[in-house]
Amino acid sequence: MATRLNEWMRNRSWAIAMTVAIVITVGGLVILETARERIAAEYESALEARDVTVQLSTLESQLARLRAYQSDFLLTKQTANAQAYCATAARLRQTAEQLNVYYRRREANSAELASFTQVMALIDARIGAGAAALQQAAPQPLGLAACGTAAGGLAVDSALVDNTLSLLRDNEANRAQHALDASRADQRISTLCAAALSALNIVLFILLFRNLGIQIDRQARVQRQLITQQEELDQLVTERTRQLEALGWHLQAVSENEKTQLARELHDELGAILTASKMDVAWANRKLKDSEPAVSEKLKRALANLDQGIALKRRIIEDMRPTVLANFGLVTALRTLADEAAQRNNWTLNLQLPEDDIQLDEQTEIALFRVAQESLTNAAKYARASRVSIGLELEDAQVALSIADNGVGIMPADLKRTHTHGLLGMRQRVAARGGRFDIRRGVPNGTDIHVVMPCVRSATPPVDAPPADTRL
Repeated sequence: MATRLNEWMRNRSWAIAMTVAIVITVGGLVILETARERIAAEYESALEARDVTVQLSTLESQLARLRAYQSDFLLTKQTANAQAYCATAARLRQTAEQLNVYYRRREANSAELASFTQVMALIDARIGAGAAALQQAAPQPLGLAACGTAAGGLAVDSALVDNTLSLLRDNEANRAQHALDASRADQRISTLCAAALSALNIVLFILLFRNLGIQIDRQARVQRQLITQQEELDQLVTERTRQLEALGWHLQAVSENEKTQLARELHDELGAILTASKMDVAWANRKLKDSEPAVSEKLKRALANLDQGIALKRRIIEDMRPTVLANFGLVTALRTLADEAAQRNNWTLNLQLPEDDIQLDEQTEIALFRVAQESLTNAAKYARASRVSIGLELEDAQVALSIADNGVGIMPADLKRTHTHGLLGMRQRVAARGGRFDIRRGVPNGTDIHVVMPCVRSATPPVDAPPADTRL
């Protein structure tokens, strides 16, 4: 079980590494996006605190200008200073209102809100007290509507206002600095996380590509081994095919030699016996023809049987080792074979044979004759043909034999059958001599056989052929 699990993990390691890399990348992106949002919020908080710090400083400067305008009016009694005082008071109230909105929005720190509320009350009282002082010191009534309706006469501790504003300003400055420090820390952490995730992904991809490289190398080695084994098998098949062809040709040669030997023995031994028996029976028939009619009739029947036996012997010899091929050559043998087959099967012949006989080597003549013999036998058994064509053409280095009929034609499935011994025998005979054997369905019907073989011309006929059966 553990071995199977290890094998499964080794085969799926690239998928596991890819999945882990994707999960880590997605998780890293989520972490980085969260950190980015936090950094953005901290940065916005720092900017807001800086703005509030600036507004508090502005508020202090406006209070200082307010006191300056009041002092200038008390010294110069110029109406412009009183108007400037009221305009500064209006701007001061506007700035204070903006800060009030900010502190009320930040309800987390109620102490700062209470301090600023107190500051606003003191500022408002300071504006009212200053306006009242201006009215008392003015030689004539002033239009100070812009200063508001705050009641004057209240004692305002300017130092308390300044100290409170300074404290609030320092708090906002500290908050801005703290936000900036937190933002920088988060940026460093995000950078470290991004670097770690990148390094981890790089390591995972390196391992992934290394594993893929190992698998590719393993597959390449396996493929090379398969190619080597295939080449070895091809060589073995080629060698075995060559050996089988040599064996087939040897068996055919042995068969032909045995047929030749058997034909010679049948011709010499059985022929002599049958001839002597026929002569004796004929002599006895002549002697008993008049005196013993019944015996003479039996002898006539015996003579007829002997004639049939002699004819059978001649036909067997011709099938095993055609004497016409051995004595008269391939062209005459093919013509004789075709004429006899046409007479038996009522065929119309179309012979395209050379006028003069040709001399080829014995094995080539035997192979071509056997192909023609087997083709005509198959045509007689299966083709149901009415016309047969036989052609023989001799060129410089090869001889071509073609046989065609107009029968029902061979089926494509029959061409692929491995147990068709007739076709296999013809192919083997031709292939063993280095030739080409082609059989196809004719157009529109029938069967066409075409054989091309290399030839070696022979000037003398073979010497081991049996003599012609001229006695019977």
